[in-house]
Amino acid sequence: MQTEKNDSTQHLVHKPDKELLNACIHCGFCLTSCPTYVLWGDESDSPRGRIQFMKMLADDELQPDRQMTQHFDSCLGCEACATACPSGVQYGALIEETRAYVAKTVPRRLPDAAYRALLFSLFPYPKRLRAMKPFLWLYQKSGVSAAVRSPVGKVLPRRLRALDAVLPSVRLRHDQIPVITPPKTARRLRAGMITGCVQDAFFSDVNAAAVRVLTAEGVEVITPPNQGCCGALHIHSGREEGAMAMARSMIDIFERAQVDVIVIDSAGCGSTLKRYDRLLQGDAQYAERAKAFVAKVKDISEVLSELSVTVPRHPIPFKVAYHDACHLSHAQKIREAPRNLLKTIPQLEVLEIPEGDICCGSAGIYNLTEPVAAEELGIRKARNILAIQPQALVASNPGCLLQISASLKKEGIRIRTYHPIELVDMSIRGALPKELSAP
Repeated sequence: MQTEKNDSTQHLVHKPDKELLNACIHCGFCLTSCPTYVLWGDESDSPRGRIQFMKMLADDELQPDRQMTQHFDSCLGCEACATACPSGVQYGALIEETRAYVAKTVPRRLPDAAYRALLFSLFPYPKRLRAMKPFLWLYQKSGVSAAVRSPVGKVLPRRLRALDAVLPSVRLRHDQIPVITPPKTARRLRAGMITGCVQDAFFSDVNAAAVRVLTAEGVEVITPPNQGCCGALHIHSGREEGAMAMARSMIDIFERAQVDVIVIDSAGCGSTLKRYDRLLQGDAQYAERAKAFVAKVKDISEVLSELSVTVPRHPIPFKVAYHDACHLSHAQKIREAPRNLLKTIPQLEVLEIPEGDICCGSAGIYNLTEPVAAEELGIRKARNILAIQPQALVASNPGCLLQISASLKKEGIRIRTYHPIELVDMSIRGALPKELSAP
């Protein structure tokens, strides 16, 4: 990996890895899988085009500038291209390294820098997000949110309207998970639970459902307090030092927990957690510890698939569309486990979405920083979902759930969204989704 000294930051600046770049043979198999190429048909906004820019950076044929940075910014980092690639190009690692390099060498314009600073002062901090909930609840209940979404709100900057568009219906209740939750049956496994940031603040009910399902299946769940962000948002945006600091903290916390497996129910977080070994490969103190940590990290669908079902499920006569979260299906290569988990629910019909491998436009904070492209992708996804007429949508990532829900609303359709583990939890408890409950 090439490095050079940047005197203004006093950090080693990593250029894109030439060995990884040389794996690309420019065959073009990736083009039709790339969301931005599908939207615009521009080679510069395709994986192959971006890799060519990376090669020119690595060979000092070009110096990074704002125009080039925009091509990297427009990439969702969904890694659908890596799934399509016959040569095994590690595009996810390449775009993350390139963004880190560009972030240290190309200053952003003040409005863009200030907006990103605002996002990163909030989203990676679950306590701050929880503290904001009463104000967000009041914002929605007072009618201000409705005004922002009305024609009057069009005077506001597009990015601010994008923040409002993906804001879920805020509930003040927070599902607090105990530090130790014993299994309901003989212990089969001791698992550490990562609660996440947005997941913890706005989807704490999903975390609670995950704990109920795990303990029902004989898993002791350890949820260490004072967890921070895993660093996913940082690494996806080129903030390498912040991501590394968060990774070290997470490793410290879960080493002390002494668990057999580390469980995550957020796809975007999971893909980052599983790459701590690459992120910290140059850290003498943490490199080997990161490898040990990564070896334990599993998506909740993986854990439950490996355990096999022991607890009876009650029928849920329900027709749902399953959305493959990009960082689960492409980055982590997990496709069958969540589907198999849903298949354990009697009478549940799982529908496949047309163009299922095309990103919904969420991609971390992409829908907040690149709202125009994100909206196009979200509407495209919403229309594909509506074409199969499900009763609800199921996805394994909070960002996807928020983005698709907002896009469905723009199409005038309100379809509830669920994490797969919520439906499994209902099936175990004998409960039904609200759509099937008696009025």
